[in-house]
Amino acid sequence: MNTGARAGGHVARRRFGQNFLVDPRIIARIVAAIRPRPGETMIEIGPGLGALTMPLLERLGHLHVVEIDRDLTARLRETCDPARLAIHEGDALEFDFGKLRAENGPLLRVAGNLPYNISTPLLFHLAGFAAHLRDLTFMLQKEVVMRMAAAPGGADYGRLSVMLQYRFRLERLFDIPPGAFRPAPKVTSSLVRMTPRPAPECGARDETLFGDIVAAAFGQRRKTLRNTLRTFLSEPGFAALGLDPGLRGERLAVAEFVAIANYCASSQRRNTPIRASRHE
Repeated sequence: MNTGARAGGHVARRRFGQNFLVDPRIIARIVAAIRPRPGETMIEIGPGLGALTMPLLERLGHLHVVEIDRDLTARLRETCDPARLAIHEGDALEFDFGKLRAENGPLLRVAGNLPYNISTPLLFHLAGFAAHLRDLTFMLQKEVVMRMAAAPGGADYGRLSVMLQYRFRLERLFDIPPGAFRPAPKVTSSLVRMTPRPAPECGARDETLFGDIVAAAFGQRRKTLRNTLRTFLSEPGFAALGLDPGLRGERLAVAEFVAIANYCASSQRRNTPIRASRHE
């Protein structure tokens, strides 16, 4: 990436992963996909030079933005009415998105052009606020979106796929060429919509345990479940679940990971050992 590239007089900063959206046709198409309505509480992550901020603000009447670059927040304060644009200066990875929702108030909407260098940890961070969110519409590297939406069995399917598909319904809307940005990235982007699943639909009794099991299953992709999940399941456990311990994690659907986590959670409550013995 060219760290000296300029957009709107601002030098894009590599450490913040800045690529500014500048194509008016793409901007209009993204805003149409978001469908902002007056009175909704929306948060834009990484407003940058305001390419999406201004049309969103025009339709919503009020908008929250989270921006880490102080130069950019200063520009936004100079050009926007503070009564209409609430600027939260700081790292989106540390931002408490839930605090913006009034008690029992309408669910929040989130949008933005996510920096490629923090997109995966930011998606995991946002998943923790799913109960407060109505939907999320993001521009991301196409490769990341393909991994998010991947089906079991393919090379793209992994921990990111399972954890996000567990929590959200995912819809890849359309691709965005590099030329729509300044500086132009070396990759194609995609717009994706994420809609949180209702809590009963998610199904894991212990979501921390579920996350640990998914992480272990994909921690060493070339190894079988017998090896990657040996801390959680013995051979009788695999048999009880009807799972082939010779499979790799990429072969299991989200529902199967939920079943493993719930079996382990139940075993723990019954004080039944679930760890494999040295002789297995």
